[in-house]
Amino acid sequence: MDIQLKKRPWYIRYRLYLVFAALFTGFAVWVLARNMGPKRLRIDPETVRIAEVKQDRFLEYVEAEAVVQPIMTLQVNAREKGSIVRIAQEEGALVRQGDTLLVLSNPALEREIEEMGDALEKQLMAYTEQELEMQQRRLALQQQALSNDYEQERLRRQNQLDHEEYDMGTRSKAQLEISDAEYKYKSETARLARESLRHDSAMAVIRAKLVEADRKRETERFARARTRLDDLAVLAPTDGQVSYANLIPGQIISAGEKVADIKVMSAYKLHTSIGEYYMDRVVTGLPARATDRQKQYPLRVAKVVPEVKDRAFQVDLTFTGELPENLRIGKSMRVQVELGQPETATVIPRGDFFSATGGRWIFLVTEDGKRAVRTPIQIARQNPTQFEVAEGLKPGDRIVVSGYSAFGEAEEINF
Repeated sequence: MDIQLKKRPWYIRYRLYLVFAALFTGFAVWVLARNMGPKRLRIDPETVRIAEVKQDRFLEYVEAEAVVQPIMTLQVNAREKGSIVRIAQEEGALVRQGDTLLVLSNPALEREIEEMGDALEKQLMAYTEQELEMQQRRLALQQQALSNDYEQERLRRQNQLDHEEYDMGTRSKAQLEISDAEYKYKSETARLARESLRHDSAMAVIRAKLVEADRKRETERFARARTRLDDLAVLAPTDGQVSYANLIPGQIISAGEKVADIKVMSAYKLHTSIGEYYMDRVVTGLPARATDRQKQYPLRVAKVVPEVKDRAFQVDLTFTGELPENLRIGKSMRVQVELGQPETATVIPRGDFFSATGGRWIFLVTEDGKRAVRTPIQIARQNPTQFEVAEGLKPGDRIVVSGYSAFGEAEEINF
């Protein structure tokens, strides 16, 4: 007799299908949750640099490479045209003020000066002749005045005698009147002669001064012309090191053409280029410091060139204290230009995170140290070694500051 078997429940009969369905559903949920949740990345903590956020001293400064230069370079120009006869000093030689650098030759100028000398001699002879003529005229007038005075005195005595004879009755009144008239005429003539002599003497003095002034002016003019011959020798305007402008003997030099530079060696400056980001911050008078052999030397910003080339501008700095012992032109030194006073701030070290994130976020390590999550931050100021954090971090936090080029779009890092 057949035995009727009980029908098994459906979940027993389809248990394998249910298991597979549950596994598939779980996998799908896991994949969906993974894709919809934050992107995670697993890395080795040894491949990144982790730093601590600190409350520390912050000094905003900019660091650059500077080159030692002379405090001043003077350009030497030729005052006269000529061909180079001799180069008196070697390239790079140390010279004193007044030392001869070049000797030029200009035959045309020499002939011109010689002709001016001949013309001056003729002019001086003409001035001498004018003076002799004025002396002769003055002597002639003096002689004429002397004759008039003598004649006036003779007539005065004769007139006096005529008056005595008239009183004695031996001379008529008509004769006396003729004598008086003649004496009066001669007296007036003598007075006019003396007046003319006086005026002529005054004019002679003026003409003599004019002649002397002309003589002096022409002589000085020739003396100035003679100095042009002296300018054929190009002299050093100050003490320093000479640097020529590619000169060779026989070369024709034009008036006003540059022939050399004199580097003033009495003091030095540092010349550097600073990025245009600091253009509005770097001004003359700012303190700075240079580092040489682990020793620092105080500087001051002496000159800022307000022109940007290749995303940088030029700055000159001068020493305000002790100079390095081995200072020489062309030597490179690291300089730091201070942009403010030291302050206490929340700071983090520099890293490649800034170039990758623009300083907008950073990976903050969790308290258990097993992972790091993307955290928004705000960077305020910076210097070559630090960033000042205005928002998003606090002292004691730990952050990832390197390796951002490998993180991609990850929002969470698992160590």
